[in-house]
Amino acid sequence: MIKRSFFALSQPRLHYDLLEPDPKEPESIPVPASLTLLIHEEIDSGKQALIQKGDPVQQGEKIKLYEDSTVYAISPVSGTIKLFDTYSDDFGNTATYVIITHDPAKPTEPSSFTPEETLEFADDFLRTLPGDLPFETLARKDLKIDTIVVTCSDTDILSTSNQFIACKYAEEIKKGALLLKKITGVTKLCLTLPENLDLESEFTNFLVFKTSPDYPSALPAMVMKDHLNMVPVPGKTPEEQGVCFIRPEALVSLSRVYESRKPVFEKIITVMDKTGSQRRVKAVIGTPLSKILNTFNIHVNEMDRIIIGGPMTGFATFTPHHPVVGDMDMVIVQDRDIVPELSDYPCINCGKCVRICPANVPVNILVRYLEADQYEEAADKYDLESCIECGLCAYVCTARIPLYQYIRLGKHELMSLRA
Repeated sequence: MIKRSFFALSQPRLHYDLLEPDPKEPESIPVPASLTLLIHEEIDSGKQALIQKGDPVQQGEKIKLYEDSTVYAISPVSGTIKLFDTYSDDFGNTATYVIITHDPAKPTEPSSFTPEETLEFADDFLRTLPGDLPFETLARKDLKIDTIVVTCSDTDILSTSNQFIACKYAEEIKKGALLLKKITGVTKLCLTLPENLDLESEFTNFLVFKTSPDYPSALPAMVMKDHLNMVPVPGKTPEEQGVCFIRPEALVSLSRVYESRKPVFEKIITVMDKTGSQRRVKAVIGTPLSKILNTFNIHVNEMDRIIIGGPMTGFATFTPHHPVVGDMDMVIVQDRDIVPELSDYPCINCGKCVRICPANVPVNILVRYLEADQYEEAADKYDLESCIECGLCAYVCTARIPLYQYIRLGKHELMSLRA
C-alpha cells in the first residue's frame, strides 16, 4: 500500500547513452546448426506431447507442447527436433526449451500465408515476433488498453538499440503502428524519444514525448507520471491501468509480416564486450549467444558474467548457450575481475537508497523485511509494490546489498503467495 509521496527523485547519478551520429548497419550472424526455442510452459508427464524427438519442422511452423497449450514458439528454420527438456528461469520457474537442428537442404522459405488484420489471428501466430509484441496481453478480455506507447527511448543505460531502430526504420514503424491500430482498435498512439535525438518530424502521426537524458526518465512508470499525468498504482501493471508499452522493433516486425506475407525472425541486439566496445548484430531468434560471442572472438571464462539487458535492470544468465529471444535488446559480457562484489553485510543506514529512489520507497527498512521473507508486511507497511525497479538503490548501496534483486524476488514471492 502506498502511504507517502510516490515520486521524489533526488538528483540522478546516471545518464542515457545517445545514438552515434552515423550508425552502421548491424552485422549479420549466420544461422547456426542448431537453435533453441523457449516455451514458457512446464512439461506435464501426465499428458501426451504434440512434439517428439526426431519430428520434422518447417520454417514458420507453430510449436506447442499440448493440444490445450496457450503458449507456443514459431520455428525460424526447417529441420528436426533434436530434443526438448526443462529449464529454470532466474526465479526458479520451470519451462521448456526445444532444440531444433537446422537442415539447410530443406526449404528455407515458408509457404506464403495470408495474415488477417484481427486480434485473434495476431494472438494465434504473431506473439513471438522480434520485438515481442504483447498480443497475449492485448487480447485479454479483462483489460481495456486505451493508450500504446512506443519506446524509442532506450529504457536502460548503455543501450541504443531502440534509438537505432527508430532512426533507421521510421517508415516501417509508422506502417506497423497503423496495422496495430486496426488490429487492436487502440487509437491513442504515443512515442518516446530522447531530448537530444531530433526525429520528431519522422513521427508526425504520434504524440511524441521527449524524455530527459537522466536515468530513469524513460522507464514506463516515469513516462506515465511525466507525460501521461498518471501515477502508477502499486501492485498494478501499466496494462492494468490502460497503457501498453511496445518496442519500436515490434512494429517493424509487424509491418514486414503483412508486407511480405511471411514470418520474420531476425532480431537486432547490441553486444558489449569486456573492453566496453559495442557492436550491433542481427541474429535469428533461437541463436545461442555463444555463436554471437564466438563470431567476434569474445571469450567467456569461468566466473565471467553474461548480462541480458542493461546494467541497471538486466539479469545474468548461467549459460552462454542462452538463445536470442524476442525481447532481448542488449547483451553485456563482464570480466570476472570487474564484476561488482555483493555482500551479506547488514544495512548501515546511510540513507543513499532512500534519497535516490524515484518512488520514495524506504528501501533501507524494506530490505530487512525482504531478508526475513516477510513479503506481505513489506508490501503493506513499506511499499514493496511501489518500486519501479530502476536499480538505483543497488547502484548506490554502500554495503553492496543486492537490493534490486531482493525487491524483484520479493514481488515474485508476493504474487505467488497471493495466487
